[in-house]
Amino acid sequence: MKILIMNGPNLNLLGEREPGIYGSESLDSINADLAKRAAKLGVDTEFYQSNHEGALIDKLHAARGVFDAIVLNAGAYTHYSIAIRDAIAAIKLPVVEVHLSNIHARESFRENSVIAPVCAGQISGFGSYSYTLGLYAAIDKAKK
Repeated sequence: MKILIMNGPNLNLLGEREPGIYGSESLDSINADLAKRAAKLGVDTEFYQSNHEGALIDKLHAARGVFDAIVLNAGAYTHYSIAIRDAIAAIKLPVVEVHLSNIHARESFRENSVIAPVCAGQISGFGSYSYTLGLYAAIDKAKK
């Protein structure tokens, strides 16, 4: 089984960017932890981060036939990218939406996720553990 972990804009700055909201852990640290957890379960992982909407869409398209599921933190694109929403719907792979912060307890513009209706589920508000929960959910969805 192979799971793709994708991250959108500004997530490359985790650990430096607003640690009161996003925590002090870096994206590299989160990815290393996920890789270890996945390996213990016999699951291969690949990690991808881009600040560019088109690059994220291209990666989603390229995931077809390669990955069994995707864990996606689309960052700000969560709230307005119909193009990413359409890409998720088109690829027919289970995508688990994750967020470090509780998007429903923040600014009103962050409460809406345009990608949620085409994702297998959404996990938010558990800091870096949101990714761990997302990984487990993606594995479960891929098995079904």
